[in-house]
Amino acid sequence: MNANASERRIRNNRIKRRRELRHRFIMCICTFLLIVTFSSLFFSFRTKAQGRDEEVLYKYYKSIVVEDGDTLWNYACQYGEEQYYDTHDDYIKEVIRINTLSDDRITAGQHLILPYYSAEFIG
Repeated sequence: MNANASERRIRNNRIKRRRELRHRFIMCICTFLLIVTFSSLFFSFRTKAQGRDEEVLYKYYKSIVVEDGDTLWNYACQYGEEQYYDTHDDYIKEVIRINTLSDDRITAGQHLILPYYSAEFIG
C-alpha cells in the first residue's frame, strides 16, 4: 500500500508539473501576442502626410520700419494668409504679441517684426 501511495503521489506530481508548464507556456504565448498586438496598434497610427500637389509654405519673420499712414490692418491684409489665420484680427493679435505692443496703435518710424508665409525655403 505504501508503494502504491507513493507511486500515485509521484504520478500526481508529474501531472501537476505538466499542467504548470503548460499554463506557463500558454501565459507566455498570450503575453507575446498582447505585446505584438499593442505594438502594432501603437505604431500603426500615422500622421497625415502632405500631398504632392499641396504647396508647402514656410513661416518667416521680417523686420520693418513703419511708414507714415501704415496700420496693422494693412499689414494683416498684406501678410495674413487666410490659410494660416482665420481672420485679420488673429494676425494683428499675433503681431501685437510678438512685438509686445499694448494695443494696435503704431507710429511712423517704429520697428516691427511681422510674420509671413512663403513657398520659398530660405535655409
